[in-house]
Amino acid sequence: MYNILICDDEKDIVAALKIYLEAEGYGCRTAGSGREALEKLRHEEIQLVLLDVMMPEMDGISALTALRAESNVPVILLTAKSEDSDKVLGLNLGADDYVTKPFNPVELIARVRSQLRRYLTLGGGRTGEEGISIGPVSIDERAREVTRDGERIALTPTEYEILRFLMLHAGQVFSPREIYRRVWNGEPYGAENTVSVHIRHLREKLEINPAEPRFLKAVWGQGYKFDKNERSAS
Repeated sequence: MYNILICDDEKDIVAALKIYLEAEGYGCRTAGSGREALEKLRHEEIQLVLLDVMMPEMDGISALTALRAESNVPVILLTAKSEDSDKVLGLNLGADDYVTKPFNPVELIARVRSQLRRYLTLGGGRTGEEGISIGPVSIDERAREVTRDGERIALTPTEYEILRFLMLHAGQVFSPREIYRRVWNGEPYGAENTVSVHIRHLREKLEINPAEPRFLKAVWGQGYKFDKNERSAS
C-alpha cells in the first residue's frame, strides 16, 4: 500500500481527500501544518504529499522548501484559484504539480496516480533494454540515469520523464499542453506554467548556459523540442 500525506488545516478538506484516496486503496496520513508534515515525513514511510499552500505555523511554500532539502518525494500543491503566484513559486521550489480548490476527485486521483507511477518507477530502478544518446546527453534506461559528458545529472522523476519523452522524439516540437498530456497522463490544466518551470529546471541542470540552450530549445509560439542536430554518431 502506498501512503499519502495530506497536509491541510481545513478538516473538511482532509476528510474528503481521505475518502477519495482510501477508496482507491491508498493509505493516508494527515498533518495540519507544514511543520507537522515535515515531522511525519521524517518518521513515516510516505510516497506522496498533498500540500496546502495557506496554513498556520508553517505555510506550504516554507514547508516545501524545507522538504526539498531532505526528500525527493512527489508533492502536489493544493491551491485556490486566486493563488497563481503561489503555484508558480511552488513549482520553482520543486513541487511536481498542483490541484486547484475546489478540486475534481477524478482529476485529483489521476494526478496522484501519475506522480506515484513516475516516482516509484524511477526510484525502483525499472529496467529497460536500451539507452538514448544525443550528443553528450545520455539516458541509461536500465539504471534510469541521465549523464552529460559522462557526468551523472540528478533529475527529479518528472524532469526525467520530460527529458526522456523529448529525446525519444528529438527534433519534434511539442506544445506545453501536449507535453503535459504525454508525461503527466492527464488533462492539461495549467499546463503552460507547469511545463515551462520543469523545462527551466532541466536547462539549469543540463545546459552549460541555460540562457542559450543547446539541447532544450523553445520554438516561439509552438512549444519545446530536444535538438536532433545534437544526435551523436552512435
